[in-house]
Amino acid sequence: MSSPPPPQAVPGSRRLPLEGLRVVEFTHMVMGPTCGLVLADLGAEVIKIEPLEGDNTRRLLGSGAGFFSTFNRNKKSLAVDVKDPRGLKIVRDLVAHADVFSENFKGGAMERLGLGVEALKALNPRLIHVSHKGFLPGPYEHRTALDEVVQMMGGLAYMTGPEGRPLRAGSSVNDIMGGLFGAIGVLAALLQRQQDGQGGQVQSALFENNVFLVAQHMMQFAVTGKPAAPMPSRISAWALYDVFTVRDDEQIFLCAVSDAQWQVLCDEFGWQDLYGDARLGSNNDRVRARHWLIDDLRARFKPFTKQELAARFEKRGLPYAPITRPEELFQDPHLLQTGGLTPTTVAADASGAGRAIETLTPLLPFALDGQRLPLRSDAPQLGADGPELLADLGYSAEEQAELTAQGVLRVPVPRT
Repeated sequence: MSSPPPPQAVPGSRRLPLEGLRVVEFTHMVMGPTCGLVLADLGAEVIKIEPLEGDNTRRLLGSGAGFFSTFNRNKKSLAVDVKDPRGLKIVRDLVAHADVFSENFKGGAMERLGLGVEALKALNPRLIHVSHKGFLPGPYEHRTALDEVVQMMGGLAYMTGPEGRPLRAGSSVNDIMGGLFGAIGVLAALLQRQQDGQGGQVQSALFENNVFLVAQHMMQFAVTGKPAAPMPSRISAWALYDVFTVRDDEQIFLCAVSDAQWQVLCDEFGWQDLYGDARLGSNNDRVRARHWLIDDLRARFKPFTKQELAARFEKRGLPYAPITRPEELFQDPHLLQTGGLTPTTVAADASGAGRAIETLTPLLPFALDGQRLPLRSDAPQLGADGPELLADLGYSAEEQAELTAQGVLRVPVPRT
């Protein structure tokens, strides 16, 4: 039986689910932009409001260098000074005909600008307002939160690092998931609006997201009465579920998570002595024997190359994984064949002009009717869509030129 064709990263004859929806995005960094990314990929028109100097993530170095290009594709950019009454009027005019307003600034910032929940509700009663904060309303809401802050206070760093060495996860997990939950809330609010015709307010928060991530460990304590150990020193649910160092000091992750898989493993490698050992009869028996079994397995796997182990585990349908670095994913054959990566052009400076870099970027990790949600436009140049948006609001070219000359608007610099 032939396998179905892989999902394609091209739009089909059907409209994208959120086409016709307008989102005004007043966000920066990762959490808020992730929410906008999801809505934009689903087809919404997402207008990113930026200060005249641009979103700070356009200029970040080091671990932040990829933030802007990752989380701002399929969006439009309007660079405007909202502290100027004329700039604020432009934003309010956009919001008056929008479906969603998204923001992730500190509490009170939007109210001081005249863009708070109540002000926007009076302007547009059908508006869905989504805010992305560090904490939901409560004793902590005044605190400044970052992904790493809530990982430390929310138990995730404790669970990730070895004993006495709390360690943040290797990605902006709370920022990204917090943005996803914000987008889920928006979709729910839009469905609710179809029923009652009213707008609504959605709140998503880093800390509460982090607590959801460690809920399994909280419930482990509730069930067993014993605190969950950090992942490096945890009692694994399976005896063979670990990273092994093999020939030439290469590493590979190997697993056997059921009695059937254990039998297949022992058969493949001819380890009848292990399969016939009464101490290893069931998965729980093997977990109880892990204090000596894991060292035995390390010695048995050590002479093999990483490639040989991968091939033999693949042949027998046993779970395994290479230890992959992020940059190696650009060449991953599965991602390349299934359309999981799509070509994009990113800019190497703050404005989006200047040197352009051709690369690939991951799409959202799901398909609709066999199709991946497409990249329709790269992350925008700063202010690139200002002329079009203002023309739609009735501003003449002369009025736009005057606002630009007076420092209320910024127009894009041509990319080279």
